[in-house]
Amino acid sequence: MVHTLDRLGRNLREVLNLVHDLAERGVGVRSLADPLPINTSDEGMGRVAFLLLALFAEMERTFTAERVTHARSVAEAAGRRVGRPIAHPADKIEYARLLKAQGESLGKIAAETGIPKTSLHRYLEPFLEGQR
Repeated sequence: MVHTLDRLGRNLREVLNLVHDLAERGVGVRSLADPLPINTSDEGMGRVAFLLLALFAEMERTFTAERVTHARSVAEAAGRRVGRPIAHPADKIEYARLLKAQGESLGKIAAETGIPKTSLHRYLEPFLEGQR
């Protein structure tokens, strides 16, 4: 059993190969959320319905990827930052580096900048290696 057919694989070929391999072993695939109750162990129309829904799932994945690519290019053209938001602003990281260069402890720098010690280790790695 699978919730939707697109959860079986990354593309149509992978889904079809998996269902074919399972069918050779006598195992059917049943989709729960698709509009038609599909069980690939059924002969005839069950398999045809499965193939159609698998094709539509592949089309939806393709269209989603195209929409994401388009939205990303529109955002970049408009000058908006794309991707994961910056966790700590560059000015705070520079301030943390300045404090470290002045000999402050990580605990004091973390309290002063609001940047957790674990992140400070990553940002201040060159400074920390020089102290070892």
